[in-house]
Amino acid sequence: MTLDVSTVRAAYPALADGYAYLDGAAGTQLPAAVIEAIGAAYRSGLGNAGGVFPASKRSAALTAECRQAVADLVGGAAEGVILGPNMTTLTYRLANTLAMAWRPGDEVVVSRLDHDANIRPWVQAAQRAGAVVKWAEVELPAGELPAGQYDSLLSERTVLVAVTAASNVIGTRPDVAEITAKAHAAGALTYVDGVHATPHGPTGAAALGADFYATSAYKWSGPHIGAVIADPALLESLHPDKLAPAPGEVPERFEQGTPPFADLAGVTAAVEHLASLDASAAGSRRERLLTSMTAAHEHEQALLRELLDGLSAMERVTMYGKAPQRTATVYFTVAGHSPAQVAAHLADRKINVWHGHNYAWELAAALGIRETGSAVRAGLVHYNDRSDTSRLLAAVAELAH
Repeated sequence: MTLDVSTVRAAYPALADGYAYLDGAAGTQLPAAVIEAIGAAYRSGLGNAGGVFPASKRSAALTAECRQAVADLVGGAAEGVILGPNMTTLTYRLANTLAMAWRPGDEVVVSRLDHDANIRPWVQAAQRAGAVVKWAEVELPAGELPAGQYDSLLSERTVLVAVTAASNVIGTRPDVAEITAKAHAAGALTYVDGVHATPHGPTGAAALGADFYATSAYKWSGPHIGAVIADPALLESLHPDKLAPAPGEVPERFEQGTPPFADLAGVTAAVEHLASLDASAAGSRRERLLTSMTAAHEHEQALLRELLDGLSAMERVTMYGKAPQRTATVYFTVAGHSPAQVAAHLADRKINVWHGHNYAWELAAALGIRETGSAVRAGLVHYNDRSDTSRLLAAVAELAH
């Protein structure tokens, strides 16, 4: 399994501007194939779905192809792929739908490791239903989410456990399979936020024990489209609010309004791009994805080790999170400089990073840094190379000397 990063980088027009794009955790750049797929869809002529004319049928075909592509990426059935504008919107939609069956005294378990999009929708839905919210805590300073704590958090009243597959700021990959197994033993459903995890390695939603698995295409070289994948049989048991004449079938009844059909073509192209990252990958698209995403993971982890070694050698740099199982994401501060100042210094040197809580609202508070600007986040993806990490280390060293 190998990744030729120079070939990969050549596929991304934006990388030619001379910047080091270390902002991938907030959204990736698009390869030319995705840009072309979106443009080609528009050039072909599109119509709203459900018509008998060719432009309408093209839109329906793009939607079906997108569902299958997402299913191939994460492991699932195309009939269980719900599409929407983003993960946050879809999670609110699912939370409101599931909460219709919740009763006072039911229990919902969320975690302080998560992005707020996998916390607040559940907390707010629970409050409206009179359900109890329980919190899984992060073990500091390691930044781990111990699975053992769920033994005391779960009960016969637990209806849902929401947990991330990877922290979007410190990269921690909790043992989701163990957590979901405990949840299922208690009779609860599981909602796994895979937004940050999906771009960084092969994904198997079923192996993770996710009843619902959420992902966002713009985190893995696609346009701004979100998706939630579930067993179609489970979706059949749920009845979200919808317009009276809107489709009643699964998964369409979860999708409000008309989708951006051309962007769905871009999602399919993004999945095809990911499947081609390893030139030696063969077999079905799912098989090629597993091979290519493994190669991407290995490439990113090699860069991460260099980045961690370099930052840890700087006395004035503090890094947050030390989990051995983590994505290639670092979260750090530099003594004497605010996170905003560090990010601006890096931007002056044509290095893109993010600063702040990055919507890891509860985690930033647990780390004790939310009120002081939180930290700086650098996120590696498959198109980053050693020149990017070297530039970051050199620029941070200018502040940390």
